[in-house]
Amino acid sequence: MTRVLYDLCGIDEALRFSPYCWRVRYALAHKGLDVETRPWRFSEKQALAFANHDKVPVLVDGETVVADSYEILRYLDRTYPEAPLLGDSMADARGRFMAHYAERSLAPAMLHIIIMDLLNAIHPDDRAYFRETREKRFGRTLEEVHSPVRGLSQLDTALGPLRGRLEESTYLDGEAPGGADYIVFGNFMWARCVSSADLVSNADPVYAWLERMLDLYGGLGRQATRVTDIEGAYR
Repeated sequence: MTRVLYDLCGIDEALRFSPYCWRVRYALAHKGLDVETRPWRFSEKQALAFANHDKVPVLVDGETVVADSYEILRYLDRTYPEAPLLGDSMADARGRFMAHYAERSLAPAMLHIIIMDLLNAIHPDDRAYFRETREKRFGRTLEEVHSPVRGLSQLDTALGPLRGRLEESTYLDGEAPGGADYIVFGNFMWARCVSSADLVSNADPVYAWLERMLDLYGGLGRQATRVTDIEGAYR
């Protein structure tokens, strides 16, 4: 049986930058499950019609189709209970909190820093869609959202809870990585893949955690294609 993960790509099919897809890729590696990643672009909504969904990640596991990164993690725990990602209902609730934290605290701060790099990393056929939908969401232009100084200050504040946890533990989920780590780390992979911006000082405990996460599963994150690896793509 071949598992298939529909995975957002950019100007090159090898450039995979969705934070939500990265959550799932690490979760699958955690479970020791093989998967074929299938590149998908914003303009290819019809390709996901079978899933009754218009966004990635979408996981196809035999006859089962699961959309939404958090629901995929829950599905993986139900179907492959060894090496839990989220654990019991209390751990699941903590995982949901981490998802809200990543999406509502980390992502907005990172966007101020990387938004124009992100636009550049997106396939040219998708850029008009991305600009239109995001500017409608933000209520201002992407150029107005772009504010690295503000973003770095905002991110520094947002990282406070992570620092506290990582000063007392190797990973967010304890001495070994788990669902909370993958949920939060997805946002850092998003920024890493589309931008060369330095988000965290190497003296920060978060930096050491990032390095550990990049090296997991044979360097899954470290070996990922970045926009800086694509000739002529980065400016």
